[in-house]
Amino acid sequence: MTTHDVFRFDVPAEDDFGYSQAIGSGELVHVSGQLAFDEAGEFPDGGDFAAQLRRTHANMDRVLEHYGATRNQIVSQTQYVVDLRQHAAAVARGNLAYFGEHRPASTVLGVTELTLPGQVVEIGFVIDLRLPA
Repeated sequence: MTTHDVFRFDVPAEDDFGYSQAIGSGELVHVSGQLAFDEAGEFPDGGDFAAQLRRTHANMDRVLEHYGATRNQIVSQTQYVVDLRQHAAAVARGNLAYFGEHRPASTVLGVTELTLPGQVVEIGFVIDLRLPA
């Protein structure tokens, strides 16, 4: 990896909002909030928390794959959840299913809304490539 490696999905939102999905600096990779875009850059699961969480985790995996990393190298995550009280149990189940025995630092914030209509979850995270995969 170079000391400044930028990763994009090439979805319109990256240009519309002026960001990259991730940027690697040294052995750390800072990842923008991932959400439930599909491969075409569409947002098909409006309002469906479980489907959005699955697709968001899949997009997290796409970022990990780009950097040759695994879930075990995620050192922290920040989750933004609309109607957190309603979705708290699903958030917990999703974390356990996604990370298995790995336990990154984690912050979960309840928010009133996110960027896209019907968007109910977004997850940003940090990868440390020095950790064993």
